[in-house]
Amino acid sequence: MHTEIGAYEAKTRLPELLRQVRKGKSFTITNRGEPVAELVPVGKAADVGAARAASQMEAFMRSHRIPGVDIKALIEYGRP
Repeated sequence: MHTEIGAYEAKTRLPELLRQVRKGKSFTITNRGEPVAELVPVGKAADVGAARAASQMEAFMRSHRIPGVDIKALIEYGRP
């Protein structure tokens, strides 16, 4: 589960938030409604970052197609 929480509230409720994070919950900390940080369980941050990077790369590849280039063929060519 993922919840947004304001920075002031996060500061005042930090011990409670940490208990919830230990149980697997995640929080996005906002400042004036703008996301500025994520409070996630240890080890999940890398997973979240990797998933976000993969999603962004996929979106980029879909919006920047190169006519005549077969990505699968290039991948196979690069394999030993």
